[in-house]
Amino acid sequence: MEREGRIIKSISGFYDVLDHESHELVRTRARGNFRKRKIKPIVGDMVTYEASGDLGYILKIEDRENSLVRPPIANIDQAIVVTSAVEPNFSSNLLDKILVNIEHNDIKPLIYLTKTDLLDDKKYADLKVVLDGYRKAGYVVFDERDSYSDDQVQDLIRHFSDKITVFTGQSGAGKSTLLNHIDPELGLATAEISQTLNRGKHTTRQVSLFNIEGGLVADTPGFSSLELIEIDQEELPTLFPEFVEYSGECQFRGCHHVNEPNCKVKEMVEDGTIMKSRYDDYLYFLNEINSYKKKY
Repeated sequence: MEREGRIIKSISGFYDVLDHESHELVRTRARGNFRKRKIKPIVGDMVTYEASGDLGYILKIEDRENSLVRPPIANIDQAIVVTSAVEPNFSSNLLDKILVNIEHNDIKPLIYLTKTDLLDDKKYADLKVVLDGYRKAGYVVFDERDSYSDDQVQDLIRHFSDKITVFTGQSGAGKSTLLNHIDPELGLATAEISQTLNRGKHTTRQVSLFNIEGGLVADTPGFSSLELIEIDQEELPTLFPEFVEYSGECQFRGCHHVNEPNCKVKEMVEDGTIMKSRYDDYLYFLNEINSYKKKY
């Protein structure tokens, strides 16, 4: 009998599927013709399968809304961008690059600031002004004085319901610590993955989705590649939500917000409505994309 579900774990050619109706976990294999067609099921895939005896077989993979290569995971709704205040120091350029990549994959980013305890009050207040700018640009931001306060962690968890969530951010930003505060099992899973990676062996990374508050959370920090190769100069302005908000008022359709006259986005940068650091990063990325073009 054909049934439907979602792959929540893959391990050496077996796929654990969470059945939509019964909420049971069923171990399956992929039909041989997937291999011939060079299709590989990945965690997060919605599938049709048949269960017979101990082992089910995946018959069909539904179209993916999006997918990442590292970690291999499909149909992601949101990414928690873990950003440290210090060690490594906060960098709006790096944060903007991560945000652009996430938006490019049709994933909703949420920003979570860690290591605020290492800042004095003045530096924290300055950083808070910057992060308020991201809030104003339309992002959900978690930047309390105590990074892992129960209230803030619970507030984050409320965003998990009915969604697939991944975590990302540069190494050392505190992803494992945050995962530990959310669910110690998640923290453990991540620590094991980092250890195997740090040993320098080519280990197969297994990804699992954990059920938390009615949503599924990946146990692995994602996005190891931050090149802008896949993004072209037409798409880039659409990946800054605050540019999108005002671009309808630019004189030219398809305005790049660089040298065009009567550009509403540039006007908003000048009057401080749009953060200058975001606009500067936009110009920097535009330049980077153009230099890739010349190379290839």
